[in-house]
Order: sequence, then structure tokens, then C-alpha cells
Amino acid sequence: MRDITNGELKNASLSQLNDICRELREEILAAVSECGGHLSSNLGAVELTVALHRVFDFPKDKLVFDVGHQCYAHKLLSGRAAAFRTLRQEGGISGFPKRTESEYDSYDTGHAGTAISAALGLAKARDLKGEGGYVIALVGDGSFNNGLIYEALNSLKILNTHILIVLNDNGMSISETVGSMSGILKEIKSASDGADVPVEDSKDDIRLFERFGLTYMGVVNGHDVGELLTAVGEAKEALKEGSVLLHVHTRKGYGYSFAERAPTETHGVGAQSGHEYSAALGEELTALAEKDSRVVAVTAAMTDSLGLRGFFTEFPERAYDVGICEEHAAVLSASLAAGGIRPYFAIYSTFLQRAYDEVIHDICGQNLPVVICLDRAGITGRDGETHQGVFDLSYLSPIPNLTIAVPKDISEFRAMLRESLKMSGPLVIRYPREGSEGAELPENGIEIGKFEVLHSTMSDIVLLAAGERCLSLARKVLHRANAEGIDFTLVNARFVKPLDEKLLSSLPQRTVITLEDNVLTGGLGDAVARFYRNSGKHIYAFGYRDEFIPHGAVSDLMEEYGLSEEAILDCVREHYARR
Repeated sequence: MRDITNGELKNASLSQLNDICRELREEILAAVSECGGHLSSNLGAVELTVALHRVFDFPKDKLVFDVGHQCYAHKLLSGRAAAFRTLRQEGGISGFPKRTESEYDSYDTGHAGTAISAALGLAKARDLKGEGGYVIALVGDGSFNNGLIYEALNSLKILNTHILIVLNDNGMSISETVGSMSGILKEIKSASDGADVPVEDSKDDIRLFERFGLTYMGVVNGHDVGELLTAVGEAKEALKEGSVLLHVHTRKGYGYSFAERAPTETHGVGAQSGHEYSAALGEELTALAEKDSRVVAVTAAMTDSLGLRGFFTEFPERAYDVGICEEHAAVLSASLAAGGIRPYFAIYSTFLQRAYDEVIHDICGQNLPVVICLDRAGITGRDGETHQGVFDLSYLSPIPNLTIAVPKDISEFRAMLRESLKMSGPLVIRYPREGSEGAELPENGIEIGKFEVLHSTMSDIVLLAAGERCLSLARKVLHRANAEGIDFTLVNARFVKPLDEKLLSSLPQRTVITLEDNVLTGGLGDAVARFYRNSGKHIYAFGYRDEFIPHGAVSDLMEEYGLSEEAILDCVREHYARR
């Protein structure tokens, strides 16, 4: 796509602006079809982004995206059109706002709820330095469920600065937006559309925002460029007197009929190469719930992507989507368990970071039988730094009472879920998005805290691998080593906490190599090294070095950032030669 200059955008007629919107939409669709990415959310924000770029003067003015799922048109309008087909490819442009990529990206985002806090900070920095310019936070209605939004709004008057909050209301996060705030926004939209909603009810809803110190403006048709230009211009003028909330109604997937009909399925588009753990989670939890009325499922606005749609359909009274409120989901799970229920809290690894305090104090501090199903653990690939699930072994391992399981395949994952009902304390099961099904395990095929020896030899080298990816890598190394006449013992370290101390104590090998799909600091390697301290054994840990990992293909990033097949094989060769 050609670069659309700022001057062209500022001087374009309404008809030409509509043509620009069509060009942007076509390029987003083509690039996502080629590279993968977030489709429906970006298609729905095209006209809104064009209006903001027309009325404001970026990058002097600052635009902060909440999450950033809708930033593609912004990237195309800020000098990155020629590079757009490198979207989410290693070395290419990010799928999220990124300050190191462009001066037009004023703040890095990737998790929901941060935009208003960030906008307030940028605006206050502007004020303190005596600079001009406007600060805009573009926030989806799904993020308005997140408590951080209200922490920021609570300090709006205290900070005494002016920002524009653009509420991009499409009734969706990844799945349909849930909760009381969703109902309030629907009520406001219905009154605006002339529906039979009491006027006073709508006014009361609007007063909620005004009590925070915002001037409410809306509801604006987010796909009518002319209406948007008028509304954004009026909001800009009103910013001279105080902060403004501009309520814009958009449609996720707008302009592409399939995406409009299936906004959840087209939220994130990418190639899939194997079986998904999430499908197994949904199947097993549904089967457990059929046998045990205590089983419930909890999720934070990710019902479909975590494989729980079938469970929600089958057991609606035992299925809880609390919106983008991970802290609340963790406490809810803890209190359900305290009340004698068996909650399964499904969440991405990167998002559990947001509920860390609650995992420590509410779940583990009370030693409650909550099962945290930790999806997208390890490198996740194309979404980059904010979504890589490479820290969970490190931040979870120090917590007392917690068991951490890492299945070698989907069948072992299913067995762990079945075994979890027998546990009296908290359990985390971490797993990547995709994997192999594996051989079905017999009843009682998993013993909590016990490793599995997959290949045993008289060699003086043992390799401990945690999780499917690392075991797959270990098997490749073993195959190549065997071709060279080299052998080693291979162990499925399927519990990172507790370690299988009995097995570790019995291993005669002097060289111990660990593999983990996690940062090295605080993970499996550190735990094994502590166990063998002063034993005379030589410990060599492979995991990810102390850097944030950017976007790219999973296999390439694993190789580049610390899980290199060649480096592991070289380690085996070196120590085999010393025997």
C-alpha cells in the first residue's frame, strides 16, 4: 500500500477520506491473511482512526491504545505502509504499539486497562514541562470492565489535567462483553438509537462518567466519517475546559462480511499446525462436571479462546466469565473453593501475571483446591513481548502450597485434569497452545510430584525436560546424539514443583542438563541446581536468557533466545567425551 501523507489526509474531501478508509481496510485484510494478526478489531476501528489522524496532529499529540488490538490503521497512517507486510514477522513491525518502532507510538501496550492511566501520565508530563498538545486514550468497551480503568478515573480530578478518552464500543472484547458496565453502555446506546429506554435511566448512566470529571459526548456512529469528524472536532474544542469521554459505537469486523458475522473467530487470525490444548480442556472439564456437581469454570473474557464454549453451553449455571478482571477471577475462584466448590480458572500465562498477589494470598495462602489452567505458556510467538508466557515457572515456583505441573502431551494433560479432583490444595497446569495428542494414559496414570523416565542408559548424562516443546527438542537431540554413538538418559520432568526428589537422589549421572520453555532465572534449572548443591554434579540449564522476547515464529525464537538444538547437542557431546 502507498504511504498516505499527513498533508493528503488533512486536505482530503469526505469522499476521498472514505476512499482512504477502503484502502486501509483492504490492506489490513491482505496483510492479516498473509501474516496473521488481529483482524476484526482492526477492521472496526478504521474510520475512527482516520478521523483522529485528521483532527489531531500526531506525533505532537499523543495517542495511547488500550491493548492495541486496533492499531493497524494507525500504523498505516504513520509512515509504516511499506513495511506493513512484515507485520508480526521476526524483524518486522509489531502487532501492538511500540515506542522503539515509531515516534507515533507514544506508549507500549498489550494488556487491557492501562490506556487511561498512561494517558494521564503523558498529559501530566506535558503539563509539568510546559508543552502543548493533546493526549488521547482509545479504549475498547471490553477494557471498561477492568478495575485499572476505574483506578485511573478515580485520580482524574486529583491529577488536574485534561485528556480525551475515546470509548470504542463494539460490544466485544475477544468474546461478547459481559457485566454491569456492558449493560450500562448498551442502555446508553439504545437511548441514543431511539429505543424504548427511559430517558432518566440513560441520563443516570451518563452522570456516572460525569461524576469522575468527564464531559460525556456521544453516541457517535463510528463508521460515518463525516459524523466522526464533527464529533472529534467538538471533543478537541471541549478539551480546553476539561477531560472528555467521546462514546463511539463501532462494529467489530466492519467492512468484511465474514468478520462481521464471526467477530470472535476473526479476532486473532493465524495458522494452526496441531491439536489444541484448549479443546482438550473444554472436553475434560465438561466430562468432570457431568460426574461432579462441584466443578465450575472461571475465565476472564476468554471463553472461546480457552476452549470453554462447550462447557458454558452445557453448564451455564456453573460457568463464570467475569470480563477482563483477572484479579477478581482469582479471588472468586479462591472463595468458591473456600465454599466447597471445585473451580477451574483458565487463563493465559501472560494474564495471570496481573493476578499474582491474589494467587499468593487468596489461593495459595489459604491452601485452597483451585486449579489454574495456564494456557499459552512459554513462547507464544507473533504477539511479542507483552504476550510471551515465559515467566510463570519463575514467579509461581516460590509460592508455598502450590503444585506446578507441565504435561508432555495432551493425553498427559487430560490425565492431570482428572487427577486434580483428588487434590486438596492449589494446582497450576501450564501448557502451550498446540501439541500432540499422545497415547492415552490409564486411570491413576499420573502421580503428583513424580517424574517419568522416558529413556534410560548407562551414560553419565541425564537430561530433564519440562513440557512438550522441551521434550520434543530433547528427543531431536537424542536422535542426533544416538546417530553419533552418544546416549543419555531422558526424563519427563512433569512437575516443576514439587521436584521428584526421590528420583533425583537416585540418579547416578554426574552431568545433569535441564530444558524449560521459561526464563532461566527462577525456573526448573535453578530448582534442580539448588537440590544438587554441593553434590558434585554438574548442572547445565537451558531456557531463555534475561531479555524480553520480541515477536516471531515460536521455533525461531526458541532457537535464538536459549533453547538451541545445536547448543544442547554440543553440551551433550562435550560431557560425553569427558566420561
